[in-house]
Amino acid sequence: MTTQTLQGRIALVTGGTTGIGFGSAKRLIEHGATVYITGRRQEVLDAAVAKLGKGAHGIQADASVKADMQRVAGAIKAAHGKLDILFANAGGGHATPLEELTEAQIDSELSINIKGVVLTMQTMLDVLRNGASVVLNASITADMGLSGFAVYAATKAAVRSLARSWTTDLKHRDIRVNTISPGVVPTEGYGKEQKMTDQQVADYVDRVSTEIPAGRVGSAQDIGDALVFLASDASAYIRGVDLVVDGGMTRVYAGKN
Repeated sequence: MTTQTLQGRIALVTGGTTGIGFGSAKRLIEHGATVYITGRRQEVLDAAVAKLGKGAHGIQADASVKADMQRVAGAIKAAHGKLDILFANAGGGHATPLEELTEAQIDSELSINIKGVVLTMQTMLDVLRNGASVVLNASITADMGLSGFAVYAATKAAVRSLARSWTTDLKHRDIRVNTISPGVVPTEGYGKEQKMTDQQVADYVDRVSTEIPAGRVGSAQDIGDALVFLASDASAYIRGVDLVVDGGMTRVYAGKN
């Protein structure tokens, strides 16, 4: 049941036009927050804001470009004077064998997954209110050693480290910083970044669901529910943690008996 646990809160979700970002923005709005989302493509951003409806605002920006994020911070400060919730979600990557990695791919994944998170946090410091909640999007890949995901997984391990360090850096302002590590959550990125066909995605979902104690893959809304918790006062004493949202996949063996 939806409750207004975030009534009056101002939130920013980077990379909020599709997938986990969009589903999380939707959940925040359902719980009463006013939500700003960013995206690099204006037409996709406009479509996402229209789907989210009342309470949603869009600002075209690339999280890995400091000037863009300064503009986002300025717009939120001018409109509201504060930011209560930050979900640094923008990121990406795809599986590539070590011998096929290019400098361009390495630079791209380091830029959006690490540099983008750092710049997002840095540029929002002036508008984040004391006592705000910051959540960074990590990944279970940081623990799993999956073939082809070395660079992506390393960037997500770095994100977890950033959250722990920033928890200490910002304790004087009572700003809590945590991470969410999603499990298998099929989104548009499976086709765009992983180059999977619809059938390949369906076959993968069928196979991996048998390995998840919850008996199914996750959804963007599942991640959004975890975000709502970490954004709310209910998590006020939780800092520097990594909340794994994977249906038990990486913590409990659920293979065929």
